[in-house]
Amino acid sequence: MPIIMRLDRVMADRKISLKELSEKVGVANVNLSKMKTGKISAVRFSTLEAICEALDCQPGDILEYQKDDTPKHSWD
Repeated sequence: MPIIMRLDRVMADRKISLKELSEKVGVANVNLSKMKTGKISAVRFSTLEAICEALDCQPGDILEYQKDDTPKHSWD
C-alpha cells in the first residue's frame, strides 16, 4: 500500500506510550496498535485530528505517501 503510517515514529519522538495515547485520544489500545503497525485500511478524520492534537503534530507527520511503481493494469 502506498500510504505508510509513521505513528510509531511520532510516538517515539514524543516519548508517549500506546496506553497514554489511547487514553488521550479515546481510541482502544488494540485499534491504535493496528494503526501503529499499519494494519488498517482507513482512519477517520476525527481520530486523526485527536491523534494530531494529542501528539502536537500534523497529519503529514503520521501519514506518508510512497509511490507504488507496480502497474495497476496489465496494459500499463
